[in-house]
Amino acid sequence: MKIGIVGAGVAGLTAAYELSQAGHAVVLFEAAEQAGGLASGFRDTHWDWHLERYYHHLFETDTAMRQFVQQVGFADKLFFRSPVTAHFWNGDFYAIDGPTRLLRFPGLPFPDRVRFGATVGYLKYVNSDWHSLEQHSAVAWSKRWAGEAAYREVLQPLLEGKFGPYTPEVNMAWLWARFRARSFKLGYFVGGFQAFVDHLMGRLEGCGVRILLNTPVRGIARLVHSETCGQAGWQILTPEGPQFFDQVIVTSSPRLLARLVPQLPTHYVADLLKLHSLGAVVLVLALKRRLTEQLYWIQGMQKEQFPFLALVEHTNFMEPEHYGGDHLIYCGDYVRPDHEYFKLSHEELLERFLPYLTQFNPAFRPDWVRTSWLNRAPYAQPVVGLNHSKFIPPLQTPLPGLFWASMSQVYPWDRGTNFAVELGQRVATEAIKAGA
Repeated sequence: MKIGIVGAGVAGLTAAYELSQAGHAVVLFEAAEQAGGLASGFRDTHWDWHLERYYHHLFETDTAMRQFVQQVGFADKLFFRSPVTAHFWNGDFYAIDGPTRLLRFPGLPFPDRVRFGATVGYLKYVNSDWHSLEQHSAVAWSKRWAGEAAYREVLQPLLEGKFGPYTPEVNMAWLWARFRARSFKLGYFVGGFQAFVDHLMGRLEGCGVRILLNTPVRGIARLVHSETCGQAGWQILTPEGPQFFDQVIVTSSPRLLARLVPQLPTHYVADLLKLHSLGAVVLVLALKRRLTEQLYWIQGMQKEQFPFLALVEHTNFMEPEHYGGDHLIYCGDYVRPDHEYFKLSHEELLERFLPYLTQFNPAFRPDWVRTSWLNRAPYAQPVVGLNHSKFIPPLQTPLPGLFWASMSQVYPWDRGTNFAVELGQRVATEAIKAGA
């Protein structure tokens, strides 16, 4: 078959690899100037490594990604470390990523620490039935089993920071998956995730896959036999003209899918538009000196007290020498696509965020900032309500030969490169079966 894939993020790249290995001809369309999607990176003039636009790492439990990296010949560039992650409480930082550290956390009375630790242990190591958990909200279930104090001091900042106004809707299966998939050791690539993406693109091109960057898709249409004149049954329209395929895989947001394919049934489009999601706004700062002492990931900030969800000091994970001596900071938040953060200028967001860095280091001054970058993605975090599995569309759309694979379909897992690989493999398998 000849198969077109819209979107060269990790899911699209993985699907292209699997399909090419099965002997199919594949063309990848990507509107951006580089592949990688949310895992793509950039590089300043004096850096040796790329840095991700949106903070990234792997977990030891990311089996699909680790096996795929091995398969495409990049395993020697993947390594794992144990950086320090911290919870912000009462103006100070506390590591709670482990039973011993949790038992020392002063934000909870000792009995509540034990109760919370037992609850997390149950979710992580015992309970594997997420279907029953999705019938309960994460708020109600957590308060009942982990306790009101643990919810207020630990889980509420996480949930409200991640989902904002949608927090009451989020089901417990999402929180289960978050605990289940996390590991204390975190993985990274020599050269950054973009180095892996570039290596994968080289492998794809060696297999005959055409990768068309800077090529936005304007529309996708199913053609009846008389229209095709012997060509394939699907047309992808680009600024350079139409191209024809036997099948098409779209790896976009639900709203973009609905816009690109007007032939989709009305009821299907209505279901797509019911899938809510949040966007990501991430300010990346290059500082002249370190902000914190050895802290990589800081979370737990109350939404009403901080303008961002998390602070990540990347160069407390990877050495500053890879980035010309810069100390790199992410200030990130998940917000609705209509939030003011998508309208404010780069300078306005700097003015909004920078004053809060003194909470992490009282000595911080704005002149520590050498330069900064602003990245915004309107589709970055699906919202998962009660019984969400009943509302996820299958990978095969109602139109034969058209498949949709997006982060909305990795549920109950949280979005990330590991599950993007898994999704790309699944949609490739379905496309091959449908064409047999």
